[in-house]
Amino acid sequence: MDKLTAARVLLDVAQTESFTATADRLEMSRPMVTRYVEAMENWLGARLLNRTTRKVSLTNMGKQVLPDMQRWVEQALHLEESLMPGESLTGFIRISTSMSFGFSQLMSALYEFRKRHPGVTIDIDAQDKAVDLVAERVDLAIRTASNPDPSLIGRPLAPCESTLVASASYLESRPPITVPEDLREHECLGYKNFGRHEWYFTRGQEKQSVEVNCPVTGNEATVLLHGSLAGMGISMQPNYLVEDMLEKGELEAVLPEWELNTLTIYLLYASRKHLSRPVRALIDFLVEYFDGKFKSPTIKGGHNYAS
Repeated sequence: MDKLTAARVLLDVAQTESFTATADRLEMSRPMVTRYVEAMENWLGARLLNRTTRKVSLTNMGKQVLPDMQRWVEQALHLEESLMPGESLTGFIRISTSMSFGFSQLMSALYEFRKRHPGVTIDIDAQDKAVDLVAERVDLAIRTASNPDPSLIGRPLAPCESTLVASASYLESRPPITVPEDLREHECLGYKNFGRHEWYFTRGQEKQSVEVNCPVTGNEATVLLHGSLAGMGISMQPNYLVEDMLEKGELEAVLPEWELNTLTIYLLYASRKHLSRPVRALIDFLVEYFDGKFKSPTIKGGHNYAS
């Protein structure tokens, strides 16, 4: 059996603590995972994993050899990448992203990526909630947050600024909005992940927060966006999603002289040590593709609007 593959399998089992989870992640049978682990143990002449019906854990010897095994696999991957031309890149990538970022930004980026690497296949899981990257076999998550999950590796991709938007028909039929407090007299569309719907504003040195009335809530930005387009009320939207609509006059900005919280779009992955060559290539490509695409962030306090 291939020792390098066996080492990769054992490292994955050490991370997932499950033969079944590793089999699902690596798309091989559970017996094959067991064979690779046993082969590595036979080659090294030592038991590396404790197996019980509930959990798999490293033995003392496993903990001792794991760092050397990780370095060996990383060196092999580095050698493989240096010898293989970029055009020959092949493999599978599973991505988790929000619906709004997926259709408005990510698909055009992936189109350019696959022009360079047509041998890479990609599966996209679009939903506006955090997912367990290991359990869901997700290679790369793209999420907007103020603070990403500390258990994951988070690489900043781009800043995410927001704007309050509403249709002209809604604004024409309601009282004027000149200061944030005026929002209390309006219907707003809120993200249901937050118990209180409090929006934060900054103008120069001035800071304000307003608890708004949200008779309609949702867990996804594009749903609330279409509510605003239909005249249901005011929603907070990422600029990358509404810039074209504002330019075309399909929506109007509300309180544009006030700034809302700037968040960060992150690339999230479980471990640097287990990234496949296609995933590494995609991460580097996305960082380059989105460099300078959005405005530079100004970090402020407040709540996230998306997971």
